[in-house]
Amino acid sequence: MSVSVEPTTVEPKRGEPAEALRPHAEEAFAGELAALAAQDDRPRPARWKLSPWAVATYLLGGTLPDGTVITPKYVGPRRLVEVAVTTLATDRALLLLGVPGTAKTWVSEHLAAAVSGDSTLLVQGTAGTPEEAIRYGWNYAQLLAHGPSRDALVPSPVMRAMAEGMTARVEELTRIPADVQDTLITILSEKTLPIPELGSEVQAVRGFNLIATANDRDRGVNDLSSALRRRFNTVVLPLPESVEAEVDIVSRRVDQIGRSLDLPAAPDGIAEIRRVVTVFRELRDGVTSDGRTKLKSPSGTLSTAEAISVVTGGLALAAHFGDGVLRAGDVAAGILGAVVRDPAADRVIWQEYLEAVVRERDGWKDFYRACREVSA
Repeated sequence: MSVSVEPTTVEPKRGEPAEALRPHAEEAFAGELAALAAQDDRPRPARWKLSPWAVATYLLGGTLPDGTVITPKYVGPRRLVEVAVTTLATDRALLLLGVPGTAKTWVSEHLAAAVSGDSTLLVQGTAGTPEEAIRYGWNYAQLLAHGPSRDALVPSPVMRAMAEGMTARVEELTRIPADVQDTLITILSEKTLPIPELGSEVQAVRGFNLIATANDRDRGVNDLSSALRRRFNTVVLPLPESVEAEVDIVSRRVDQIGRSLDLPAAPDGIAEIRRVVTVFRELRDGVTSDGRTKLKSPSGTLSTAEAISVVTGGLALAAHFGDGVLRAGDVAAGILGAVVRDPAADRVIWQEYLEAVVRERDGWKDFYRACREVSA
């Protein structure tokens, strides 16, 4: 159970757990998962909580026969989701690949929640991730007192998923050192995890599979070996294909985050969301939306996730230091921070964009003034 600090405005009862700032997917959407399970009469793979069809419906949204509305968790091509879900029903692991901010972690979490009812069997990949994080570790007090034994062994999330027939997750796989990555080869090919210290092994039971995520910007950091890559079916998650699709994604996530932070809904906030999305898309594409003006792209990714962060920050400013209406001045500083990562090169690119594009755009005078003010 998650433990968090109690809000200062509420006096909790002794021993009563606090409300989590960000509940796991299976907790936040428990009602939808239960409704899907109740009406799901399609075949389910071993130990799956839902059928593949219901898992896809949970991610993409829809309306059930009893009128229950399933909210979309991912806005994108349906076929990609179907391929990802189907992969988890086979003996191949799933690799979600894409540029930063394409919802790889989000999709991974919701897939695990829908398939296994538990998205917490997670290994967070970093340059310092040790082999024990994927295989197993030891309780050294037990190890020194009694020697190697099952009681002294500390299972990794992957080992637990194998033993319980559940879905494990590995985030940022290409950030993990190559020799540590390769500990997955035996797990994914032989479906077993040897424990040589005990002369035994843990065999994966039916239902086990693994979802990994990786940024294609990380190529050359710790590229996957060909042997490991063969164990995965790769699904590339694209950036939103249109402004409207990206505005819809940002609006939905900002609304969800805002409600979790008790921020009031911003009246007419869609106009500012559209401007943030337009700026991000033009700068990362290197061309204005009408195709007339070529632009230089800054060093940052300017992803949908960053647009969500900028708008959420603006919403907080409007709520706490304004009149609650989301305006250009509320998002200007966030945009500057997202665009100007390299103080020298990116600042020049941003200034050129402001003067050549924003200044001349109809209806954007307030946005231009706000951006100039924070950029000065």
